[in-house]
Amino acid sequence: MKIIECPRDAMQGLKKFIPTEVKIDYINMLLNVGFDTIDFGSFVSPKAIPQMADTAEVLANLDLKNTKSKLLAIIANVRGAEEAASHREIDYLGFPLSVSETFQQRNTNKSIAEAMDQLAHIQDICGKQGKALVTYISMGFGNPYGDPWDAETVIRFVQDLDKLGVKVISLSDTIGVSNPENITYLFSELIPAFGHIEFGAHLHTTPTTWQEKVDAAYKAGCRRFDGALRGYGGCPMAKDELVGNMATENLVDYFENNGLNLGLNKQAFAAALAASSSVFS
Repeated sequence: MKIIECPRDAMQGLKKFIPTEVKIDYINMLLNVGFDTIDFGSFVSPKAIPQMADTAEVLANLDLKNTKSKLLAIIANVRGAEEAASHREIDYLGFPLSVSETFQQRNTNKSIAEAMDQLAHIQDICGKQGKALVTYISMGFGNPYGDPWDAETVIRFVQDLDKLGVKVISLSDTIGVSNPENITYLFSELIPAFGHIEFGAHLHTTPTTWQEKVDAAYKAGCRRFDGALRGYGGCPMAKDELVGNMATENLVDYFENNGLNLGLNKQAFAAALAASSSVFS
């Protein structure tokens, strides 16, 4: 079981800039917990995401000596991939690919066709630099723009990514519209058909629907879950203030109640959970 903690996703939409020192201290606390991966920052235009303008400085001050956690950075183009890949500390590069043409343009200023072309180049960069590419299929369960969506479209996207050699794909419920039925269908179809690909779930949710979503994905074979402490963050396109990231503490409770030993440092987890309130205040 892999839990990916996503402070980057929790922070990036905040208008008030979180001081760099606060980010460093908080992410260092998360590194002590024992999560599989920390999605810590992004190498994108500071004009697009001002909150992430200090990612390189944050990275330079992380204490990686006594952690088993790997680092993931989000990128949106070849330039960002080249910059991220130049840092030996980073293990994963994450690229958002949307099944919604509208969202792809809004999120990365590219068409889906242009994004796929960029992905091919980014996959090549990852191969040469010893990094792994994580592709997020955003709007993977629907979109608010009226763009066409169905499960078969998502499966076709996976087929195209497979041809590029992508080994990690995370299905992203960008606006919180997934339900147990479409979660079960997609993971049940994809995991057996692409046994060489690691599938993840990046699910946004309301406080009352998180468990049914996690339960559906887990029972359909998913073993990679993204979360953010206290459910901070989420997508502004959701148009629902109750829709946020999957709360990591809920993920931990669910899996431990199902008898899984996640190997987390409980004291460090409690400290990070307590600190999150002030970080995002």
